[in-house]
Amino acid sequence: MNRLDTIVAIATPPGAGGLGIVRISGAEARSVAEAILRLPAEHEWTPWRATHGFLLDEDGAAVDEVIVTFFAAPRSYTAEDVIEISCHGSPVVLRHCVSRALRAGARAAEPGEFTLRAYLNGRIDLPRAEAVRDLIHATTLYQARVAAQQLEGSVSRAVQPVKDALVELISLLEAGIDFAEDDVAVAPMEEIDARLHAVLEGLDRLLSSYAWGKYVHDGITLAIVGRPNVGKSSLFNALLGQDRAIVTDIPGTTRDTVSESFALGGVPVRLVDTAGIRESADTVERLGIERTRRAMADADLTLFVLDLSEPLTEADREILARTEQQGWRVLVGNKCDLPRRMEAGVEEIAVSAQLGDGIAELKRMLVQRIAPAGIAAPQSGLITSARHEALLREAREAAQKAREANSFGLPHELLLLDCYAALRPLDALTGATTADDILNRIFSTFCIGK
Repeated sequence: MNRLDTIVAIATPPGAGGLGIVRISGAEARSVAEAILRLPAEHEWTPWRATHGFLLDEDGAAVDEVIVTFFAAPRSYTAEDVIEISCHGSPVVLRHCVSRALRAGARAAEPGEFTLRAYLNGRIDLPRAEAVRDLIHATTLYQARVAAQQLEGSVSRAVQPVKDALVELISLLEAGIDFAEDDVAVAPMEEIDARLHAVLEGLDRLLSSYAWGKYVHDGITLAIVGRPNVGKSSLFNALLGQDRAIVTDIPGTTRDTVSESFALGGVPVRLVDTAGIRESADTVERLGIERTRRAMADADLTLFVLDLSEPLTEADREILARTEQQGWRVLVGNKCDLPRRMEAGVEEIAVSAQLGDGIAELKRMLVQRIAPAGIAAPQSGLITSARHEALLREAREAAQKAREANSFGLPHELLLLDCYAALRPLDALTGATTADDILNRIFSTFCIGK
């Protein structure tokens, strides 16, 4: 991709609609727009002002009535001249607009190229660029709020103090090595340890937020398992609030996994209804049971459903043992509206999937399992990206090595190797630290060159 090209693309989703937007970005954006539009005779390209015009065909005839908005560099999304043409949302009109722009000298934008240019031109950093993608693909309002915070720079702001503390330590160590003849005071071992401890604390705080952030970003999978005819499909429908799975009194009705998505406390949840686990000679049912076992293994949380109107069976105990090995589970006692025959204290929560009793309490319990601290407003600097978490963990490992090297009294040159190793992943997250950044801190902090 040539960054000097002027690029064009449809910026609204495919399909017909009331409005559709074609976006042009680059140094020649205005000349491209002038070649395909009829604008008022007195028109001037005034930044951040909308202008009425007409989209023309090759013969100069009007195809559509449009509104044209100009965003001047560098105060635009890409930090380049950007023109947005609001057409009526006909796919034919939008494609015609792009086709005319291509013939006028623009190039078709690659996927994500507008945001890539915003990053390359210093308009946004990498976490903000990733937040654009997350905001577009958000499936819950909570996800959108988190992505909006990250788009405003919450991740970068949270990481920056840790990075600043590390750069200050590097500057201190570099100064002691490079300007030793100028009697620059280098911190003792205790101060270096305290500085590294502060860096590690900051990294730990960021990493701890990923335990919740990964569920916000990726969602979770809940698998409903149990014996045949205990009400798994009824519970599946009750949690969804719709009749998605077939429910009958015949054991083994569900022979394959059925999945559906819904939001739980702002977290996207993939709910999986499974075939009842039992011994069966039926080939199709056995295949369904095998898929149930795979769904249990893949699930983040298992809902093990028991029938409270029957005593605990040997099959129940076998499934119970399997879910105990798996770890994260909720024991749901169904059919609480019928006379109870199961011993007390087996289930964690009693519900009636058919009548809806206890379903709201079950949802609250699931939210508590997902987020033990409760779901509050999106916290500033919440880490939701696996890439960010991996970089922060890499930085922490290197900072811990630096602290251990300092405790052994190793030379500062060796400490610096680990400190720079900790800085590199933070640079990959927020943007590079240059040699000038280090030198500026050195000369602004110490009296050098007296």
